[in-house]
Amino acid sequence: MSEPGDLLHVVTADEISDQRRALGRVLVWGSFGLLVATFAVLGLAQADVIGLQLPNWRPALYAFLFWGTCLGISRVLLSGEQGKRSLFILPATLFVVATVIFPLIFALGIAFSNWNLSSLEGRSFNGLDNVRQMWSDPFYWNALGNMVYYTLAILVEYAIAFGLALILASNIRGRRFFRVAFLLPLMLSPVAVSWMIGKSMMEVRFGPLARLARWLGWDRPSFFGDPEIARATIMMMDAWTYIPFMMIMILAGLQAIPREIQEAARVDGAGGWRSFWEVTFPLMLPVSITAILIRVIFKLKLADIIINVTSGGPGGATDSVTSFIFREYRDRSNVGYGTLLAIVYLLLIVIAITVFMKLVDRWMNPRY
Repeated sequence: MSEPGDLLHVVTADEISDQRRALGRVLVWGSFGLLVATFAVLGLAQADVIGLQLPNWRPALYAFLFWGTCLGISRVLLSGEQGKRSLFILPATLFVVATVIFPLIFALGIAFSNWNLSSLEGRSFNGLDNVRQMWSDPFYWNALGNMVYYTLAILVEYAIAFGLALILASNIRGRRFFRVAFLLPLMLSPVAVSWMIGKSMMEVRFGPLARLARWLGWDRPSFFGDPEIARATIMMMDAWTYIPFMMIMILAGLQAIPREIQEAARVDGAGGWRSFWEVTFPLMLPVSITAILIRVIFKLKLADIIINVTSGGPGGATDSVTSFIFREYRDRSNVGYGTLLAIVYLLLIVIAITVFMKLVDRWMNPRY
């Protein structure tokens, strides 16, 4: 805190004239209009709507730099000293816009075009044809249904992770060893897991798990031949990889609970189950929600194991949306349609995460 009379850290309101404010507004809105017009002209030229031939998108870069410069000048003209302070975060803001917003706009242009890399015709605007194809694509909707199945399995993963964290938080013998041992799957790459377990241990003829299944009475063990078994197997491999992540977060939360609270519950006569349900579990809700949310984000990107083990088979039964989009790019070279599927999936993720956070907020902070 500054001492009375110390004006070093005090920003006073500047005397800004009406002409200065008008100039600042003209600069920022004029440069923004130029930027929008540049993108519109370039987009129409790319879609062959107008006959203008432009070699690249370099004019858009120049218009963006001009708009960023005018934005900084206008901040100083409109806000004075406060505007000068905002100049420190302006480069970071412009960088985010350049690396997130502009690629998204470019992706929207690709999503509504016919662009197949195996074709000699190049990219051409096709309107809503990709949307109609998506709407009638049973494999895409099957992949979305699989993602619901995979995501709901996180509840089982959470229960297992919570149980393991409770065991490792207790005074068991060798708990330090078990903490390291249980974290080993998390240290492996999903690609390594898919080859080590899916391609080797579950191999139909010589895999040790297949031999064990035959010894137990399964005549023809095929972990990836039946759709339901294949989907469950993919889910278990992914769970084996990421349950340790949830476990370590929950374990950290359990160790942060003050011992006085648990001792007070025991003094009040609460048994093990009642103490867990009425004391430990409510205190762990913030950590649990965070662990589940991060795990959901990881799950929505599930592709590595599926691509390496089943390639979406049998018949697309194990496909996730990410693996399906990957195969649209790699196998069919369908850039336009694959980009549309990715944008739709992004919108669905944003909506789902927003609804989830709203429901969690209402549950944890009820308003009467």
